Amino acid sequence: MFSGLGRLVECSGQTAKSSSSSSTAAVQRGDGSRRPLRDAVDWRQYAAGWGAAFVNITVTFPLNKIMFRQMLHGVEMKRAVRMLRKEGILHLYRGLPPPLFMKTLSGSIMWGMFHTSQRFLETHPVYGLGPNSREVIAALAAGSCEAILTPFERVQVLMQDKRYHHKFRNTMGAFRSLWRFGIKEYYRGAVPILLRNGPSNCLFFRLRRETKDAFSPLATWYGNLVFDFLNGAVIGAFISTLFYPVNVVKTRIQARVGGRFRGIVETFVEIYRERGVKMYYGVHLNYTRALVSWGIINASYEVFKNLLGADN
Repeated sequence: MFSGLGRLVECSGQTAKSSSSSSTAAVQRGDGSRRPLRDAVDWRQYAAGWGAAFVNITVTFPLNKIMFRQMLHGVEMKRAVRMLRKEGILHLYRGLPPPLFMKTLSGSIMWGMFHTSQRFLETHPVYGLGPNSREVIAALAAGSCEAILTPFERVQVLMQDKRYHHKFRNTMGAFRSLWRFGIKEYYRGAVPILLRNGPSNCLFFRLRRETKDAFSPLATWYGNLVFDFLNGAVIGAFISTLFYPVNVVKTRIQARVGGRFRGIVETFVEIYRERGVKMYYGVHLNYTRALVSWGIINASYEVFKNLLGADN
């Protein structure tokens, strides 16, 4: 079975290389004319990002829920696990539909928009923009587009908070309940999400490229698979830990329903006064989850990209 999978990945990788070179030639050849935006769009990049996110979210959702409880209540991991165990198995995957929908769409946007923006900037040169600058702009564009999905992240927070177990029966019930507060209520917490997504995307794509450039491709498909997993795992864990306080603030902001919108600084000060260093409760599980999650995402993305014959 593994040898069959290996041959499939190797063959698809060869297809991807030939597709990439022909596509690159089409973009870069000759007359100096600018290509329309649709020429920069490769649906396979979006599909590969969607598939990678789907594999990841189905594996890591329970870990994410434990970490969420630590963020929200400032408790140790053992207590968070006891809370979930007491609530029962039926509540363990409560709130899965919003992140499953959101994360798969977010993964599709992240990889697809980054690739689309980068190719568009390459074929529409702006004076003074080098490869690194184009990469940063493309990563920021992808992160900003991901913020469109804030309502799903907002509802996910409410569905995972035990205070709302009896108030919101399901995901659609939560969406309907927020409607009476107006459209702004769906985007509560959008600012910390923007501050997290853009810079974290810049770091991820830059470090990912630098690491891949520093090492030659390995001789076997499984060697490359392990390398992609470790590459994504280490980078993802580093970035996730770096932005952990932003996520804590975002979770506190989004756990409120109605009332005044509190700013990032005000919320950060409030949490710090309540918890002090306990603000970092959950960070150990966070980087453990990120190691697994981003390892899966990066490795799965490369597999799906090669199978679909997407451009590099």
